Amino acid sequence: MSYREIYKRWQDDPEAYWLNEAKSIDWDEAPTQALFDRGENIYEWYADARVNTCYNAVDRHVKAGRGAQAAIIHDSPVTGTKHTITYAELQTRVASLAGALRAKGVEKGDRVIIYMPMVPEALEAMLACARIGAIHSVVFGGFSATELAVRIEDCTPKAIIAASCGIEPNRSVHYKPLLDGAIEQAAHKPEFCVIFQREQEVAKLVEGRDVSWHGFQYGVEPAECVPVEGNHPAYILYTSGTTGAPKGVIRATAGHLVALNWTMKNIYNVDPGDVFWAASDVGWVVGHSYICYAPLIHGNTTVVFEGKPVGNPDAGTFWRVIAEHDVRAFFTAPTAIRAVKREDPHGELIKKYDLSRLKALYLAGERADPDTIIWAQEKLGKPVYDHWWQTETGCAIAANPAGVEALPVKIGSPTVAMPGYDICILGEDGTPKEPGELGAIAIKLPLPPGTLPGLWNAEARFRKSYLETFPGYYETGDAGMIDEDGYLYIMARTDDVINVAGHRLSTGLMEEVLASHPDVAECAVLGAKDALKGQVPIGFVCLTKGVDRPAEDITKECVALVRDKIGPVAAFKLAVVVDRLPKTRSGKILRRTMASLADGEDFKPPATIDDPAIIDEIAAALKTIGYPQ
Repeated sequence: MSYREIYKRWQDDPEAYWLNEAKSIDWDEAPTQALFDRGENIYEWYADARVNTCYNAVDRHVKAGRGAQAAIIHDSPVTGTKHTITYAELQTRVASLAGALRAKGVEKGDRVIIYMPMVPEALEAMLACARIGAIHSVVFGGFSATELAVRIEDCTPKAIIAASCGIEPNRSVHYKPLLDGAIEQAAHKPEFCVIFQREQEVAKLVEGRDVSWHGFQYGVEPAECVPVEGNHPAYILYTSGTTGAPKGVIRATAGHLVALNWTMKNIYNVDPGDVFWAASDVGWVVGHSYICYAPLIHGNTTVVFEGKPVGNPDAGTFWRVIAEHDVRAFFTAPTAIRAVKREDPHGELIKKYDLSRLKALYLAGERADPDTIIWAQEKLGKPVYDHWWQTETGCAIAANPAGVEALPVKIGSPTVAMPGYDICILGEDGTPKEPGELGAIAIKLPLPPGTLPGLWNAEARFRKSYLETFPGYYETGDAGMIDEDGYLYIMARTDDVINVAGHRLSTGLMEEVLASHPDVAECAVLGAKDALKGQVPIGFVCLTKGVDRPAEDITKECVALVRDKIGPVAAFKLAVVVDRLPKTRSGKILRRTMASLADGEDFKPPATIDDPAIIDEIAAALKTIGYPQ
């Protein structure tokens, strides 16, 4: 069937379509109904089913006689190690860890925070939680103690699983002190912490609270898979919100299984047994969906890569991994390819490796700029597919369905809507826009399986964030257009969440941190275009009256403060002292105007600006830090 035929089949009878797709999953109790309308635009998928994610990702492949197949390839250039774990070995390891968690009192519905680097044990921790029906929440290892504490407060975990450290190309990241600091800050305290000790750094355990990863598994009976309801949360993943407070996106179990399994062949064009690699991190949604769950559910081999695209040892690392491990489909962020391109502009390192078996490169996480796509197409000689999705959706909203038929690539577009997504371009009043017209990107409800049914303990915020602006639609927060051929174009964000190297970060949260500096009276953070990272944050600070310290000292302290409170992931390195900020007469800071100045774009100051002369002052301040670039 063609893409159009498949999409129409879904349109004509969504219920039958998704029940048919559910047949690819092994159910304890198969669903008899696909969609459950809970009223007031709240929906659930396969709620009457019973199923276990870990069984579908691990046990069923062993049962089918494929236990000797590689499930995980760990390639760690930063530690100089590589090893492979088969499906049979993974089953044993996960069942043992799950049994140990169960013996310590972790039960179905309990939350477990996972704070780990890119090691196979991170996937094992996720799968062990799923095996016993616990709800995991993975927190990116680069986040600070403060951010970890916020998540501990929100999801109130019974246990935390962490590693002693993470390894960067030139340093170690000390996880245990950050974990200890977070627990000290949080009012909620976990009952116990499991610490995976890495040989690069052995952490000191807190007596009575901390247990070692290997030690607490000795003599414990392995756990069998616990069937859960189809609407049971598999995990909570926190994503930036415009208020600075993180939003806990819920992923329901059954829809997650069906949706991810569908994507592996239809979008990524891989068959069971093929090697698939998503060069991301388990702390982000890409890591959840395409390092851990989707490849294993589909019976693929997944690559867990611990390193950077450049510097370990060079910009050929990606191509070495692809050639060495026979990767068929490769998925990364445009910022990673830009980093490689910057170091190896002529693609000389690509020529060193046999990439003949690689089918395609997939890009997501931020808008893929044309220069990056064209460079990758030319140097790799492979299709390069941009696709668009969000933490909230868990997999692609729009993509090129290469496993069905490879549609013509239009550079600048993530191609077309996937089954389940009725994408609309709306004006501010909610009226549909014509093809080619710019507007807010919204998706007609209900969303398909695998998408968020809500936010953790925040139904009112869920409605306000996604459902209220356009009744009957999910608000994506992005602006764009659809052309005459049905191709979607993502043009901009409609809120203040910026995209730094594929990581969505809240400028509001950064402003809160800057405002906590004793010498800062007022501040604003904006996202400026960056050739490598897509966007970088720039902080503007107005000092408290009477402060006569050197501005350079204060900006250095501001940069250090954001790094300490949010973490290196914020990529906050630019701050400048200004006398005042541009505002409307009502007092609203004109961040968009400031961003236009930083990007060198033509713009017209809004009629409501309080003092137009301030525009020149901001432009002069930006020049001191090299903007526009």
